[in-house]
Amino acid sequence: MKIHCLFDNLIDPKSIKDHPKNRNKHGNDQIERLAELYKYHGVRHPIIISKKTGFIVAGHGRKLAAIRAGIKEFPVVYQDFDSDDSEYAFIQSDNAIALWADLDLKSINIDLENLGPDFNIDMLGINDFTLDFTEKRFNPDLEDEEKDKKVKLCPHCGEAI
Repeated sequence: MKIHCLFDNLIDPKSIKDHPKNRNKHGNDQIERLAELYKYHGVRHPIIISKKTGFIVAGHGRKLAAIRAGIKEFPVVYQDFDSDDSEYAFIQSDNAIALWADLDLKSINIDLENLGPDFNIDMLGINDFTLDFTEKRFNPDLEDEEKDKKVKLCPHCGEAI
């Protein structure tokens, strides 16, 4: 497994402790896709562990996907928090802020024109993504009859939720 990020240590993901107040839940489909993405992309985001508590503060889904992918050593970084309150706020805000984003599927469809014929669209991490071969895809000047489809993304893995 290639690692493409900075990290403090490599740890067996099975030994990393989940934060008991993590409120983000990951479905099996999301974890399976993220495990496939690790095999394709390698690891580009470490798991963040609090120096204060030793718990994950970002990366619960990454941990589950690493275990599913059979990764024996996963990159982690350790970060300081001033208080339990600041640690709690970070966990929840890291999960929630990504929900504010919208993914422009129409533009991604246009971008795909320039990718190779063997490109696997599943490696975009978008749930139920389909190519749009309508004339509108190739002629953005045509007026859309539908609103652009928007997708919310998971803050940890980029998977559509």
